[in-house]
Amino acid sequence: MAAASFLPRGEKEPYVRVAIRKLDTLRILLMIAWESRALDTKKYGAISKVVEEVGRQLGGWYGQLTRQNQTPR
Repeated sequence: MAAASFLPRGEKEPYVRVAIRKLDTLRILLMIAWESRALDTKKYGAISKVVEEVGRQLGGWYGQLTRQNQTPR
């Protein structure tokens, strides 16, 4: 993600998409850890809360990039 912050606007979108995909993978792995009782509910809740906030931020960034990169009709 650090690389995307220094790129020109038109080149950031693929990096943000990759970050979103990796965050989704993290969510799945966290859920598996919780379901297999490798992670207790309290820790799962705390980590999930942070992951959700990062997801909201990445989603907002991606939405902003796609709106900016659209060609006017």
